[in-house]
Amino acid sequence: MDNHVIRISGMSCAACSARVEKAVAGIDGVLSCSVNLATERLSVEFDPSKTGLDLIKDRIEKKGYGVEEIKKEAVNEDKQRGENELTVLRRKFIAAAFFTVPLLYISMGHMLPAGQGLPLPDILCMSLNPANFALAQLFLTVPVIIAGYRFYTVGYRNILLRAPNMDSLIAMGTSAAVVYSLYGLFQILRGYNEFAEHLYFETAGVIITLVLLGKTLEAVSKGKTGEAISKLMELRPKTAVVIRAGSEVEIHIDEVVPKDIVIIRPGAGIPVDGVVIEGFTAVDEAVLTGESLPVDKNPGDRVYAATINKTGFIKFLAEKTGGDTAFAQIIRLVENAQDGKAPIAKIADRVSGVFVPVVFCIAVAAFLGWFTATRDFAFSLTVFISVLVIACPCALGLATPTAIMVGTGKGAERGILIKSGEALETAHKINTVIFDKTGTITEGKPEVTDIASADTINKKRLLQLAASAEKASEHPIGEAIVKAAEKENLSLTAIGDFEALPGKGIVCRGDGHEIHVGNLRLMNDSGIVTRAFEDEENRFSAAGKTSVYVAVDGKIAGIIAVADTVKPGSAAAVKKLTEMGIEVAMITGDNRRAAEAVAAVTGIKRVLAEVLPGDKADEVKKLQAESKKVAMVGDGINDAPALARADIGIAVGRGVDAALASADIVLMSGDLMNVPAAVSLSKATIRNIKQNLFWAFGYNGLGIPVAAGVLYIFGGPLLSPMFAAAAMSLSSLSVLANALRLKNFKEF
Repeated sequence: MDNHVIRISGMSCAACSARVEKAVAGIDGVLSCSVNLATERLSVEFDPSKTGLDLIKDRIEKKGYGVEEIKKEAVNEDKQRGENELTVLRRKFIAAAFFTVPLLYISMGHMLPAGQGLPLPDILCMSLNPANFALAQLFLTVPVIIAGYRFYTVGYRNILLRAPNMDSLIAMGTSAAVVYSLYGLFQILRGYNEFAEHLYFETAGVIITLVLLGKTLEAVSKGKTGEAISKLMELRPKTAVVIRAGSEVEIHIDEVVPKDIVIIRPGAGIPVDGVVIEGFTAVDEAVLTGESLPVDKNPGDRVYAATINKTGFIKFLAEKTGGDTAFAQIIRLVENAQDGKAPIAKIADRVSGVFVPVVFCIAVAAFLGWFTATRDFAFSLTVFISVLVIACPCALGLATPTAIMVGTGKGAERGILIKSGEALETAHKINTVIFDKTGTITEGKPEVTDIASADTINKKRLLQLAASAEKASEHPIGEAIVKAAEKENLSLTAIGDFEALPGKGIVCRGDGHEIHVGNLRLMNDSGIVTRAFEDEENRFSAAGKTSVYVAVDGKIAGIIAVADTVKPGSAAAVKKLTEMGIEVAMITGDNRRAAEAVAAVTGIKRVLAEVLPGDKADEVKKLQAESKKVAMVGDGINDAPALARADIGIAVGRGVDAALASADIVLMSGDLMNVPAAVSLSKATIRNIKQNLFWAFGYNGLGIPVAAGVLYIFGGPLLSPMFAAAAMSLSSLSVLANALRLKNFKEF
């Protein structure tokens, strides 16, 4: 399957995004697609054997929109585009306002203040020179229409394509005002001066100016919704110092290639990913993990782009550059999440698809109704224009994506990577969290603490055989045993017939002996009697230590106790989740007594012990069968089936590789306090989205009837088209302003 992100130009409201999404979704072979109005992007997944990118682009272009594929190497490339758009909009608004102010003065000045009128030269006086009065307004209106020409070109083109949008509503409303005013001007020139009181040039001018103002402020606000990502991007250094032909050369970071030797001095930013080959230092990796404490780096350790070297001088070998760096991939992850949609947006999408045609029908019905009742064409036209202008599909389209953009950006600042809008929404429903023990609740760096051996073998020989068997193992407990042997300077023996049994241990041959190294289950399944070490095992388990049994030639030889310290923030995270009303459980392959010792330290009440890796997903399923919304928290690799099975999979890791795991949310640091923080962020974001949708639906639900004259029927006011335009612009801005409140989110 192919996944692509396409930038779409020409969209102005939710009706546009809904239309594009419907058009692409209707193509045979398209598996999923999502259009984000705030970022102006389409994310599409399709079967290349049935369709292609060219066909998708062609379908979008036939709907009247421009398309441009976003390359994977381009990270956060929208910033400059947004700044350019804002500059153009600002200039158009200033130009429109320059002509609208005198237009408003000439057309309505005689009504102010208190009916006495503002001074006008006789040559422009409505009663003395009505033709000049009308012509002056026309000449001032034309530049404003030119400034807002896009509303007409796009609006009427979409009408011809039978796909009207917000631009179409503005174009129809202002065109009606201008056409009727031109008719009035024609009548004035024929000598019917009473038509000077029924000109609507200023209505068109003010509407266009206010909408341009709204679009300008909207562009400013939309830029702020993506500010978190922009700030992260600014942390990347622009240049790098590398060794070329034996000399130090400063080059642009785009020119750095793998295998380059990069020199980093104290205080400098690290430009690309690589491995330290010389020097010692401490690196601030907060941009990736959210953790403020620097991380020590020695030869052989990895360093990552956009992190900051704090103290020492180092040289490192460049490995990943450009869009391949971990930082670039993380930014892309966040941007992909921002491009997606949350399920809660579906209701707005359904309404947006029919919004503009329904509004147009209401406007026509209101016009005909009032004209039939009053026979006053000018009055009925005012109602028609007000209904068209006050309708705001923009607010509907911006309600969800803006909140998701701010929410995911806020999470990224703390090292919480939320991969999709769906994950962001689901997280707020979580009522049960399952933590994996090793490497999640604990540090994942166990150490050998005790060795108990049989009379037939000494402790060093026992450790030597166990370490020899575990040398090929990647399990943290196996690594701890190997390290303990290395500290004792024990030489490891060659191993043959190696067999790793997941969730149990290892069986192999070494020094002419058959060796079993693993847990009690391995011993029992192999028929090895362990009763002689029952007391030692009980003592180790009571202390929260893991017992590793070692058997030689089918007979128990001893136990090696391994302990893994609990992370400092584990207990606090469990306490916070409990306070939030979320049940906390722990799952592990360790024996129950060892697991319960850790649970006692952290305050976890529900323990799922002695669970094989392949069975963890089944345990998640059992909890879901209890009607629970389950989040699984693990390392993102060994716990992949359980992470995938859970309603929300949360991968925890100190390294950036966790970001590529099959989880819905990635915590870039090992701080488990980010688990309740992620849930709190989800709750805050969904609450914000609901507020936005309430405002968007409420605004249109109340504004359109008021504009249609419902209040006027009962003696209330009639809404002026100019006030309708101001209200329309404010509705979008209110949604954006509310979304931006998430920038002040504090998790606890």
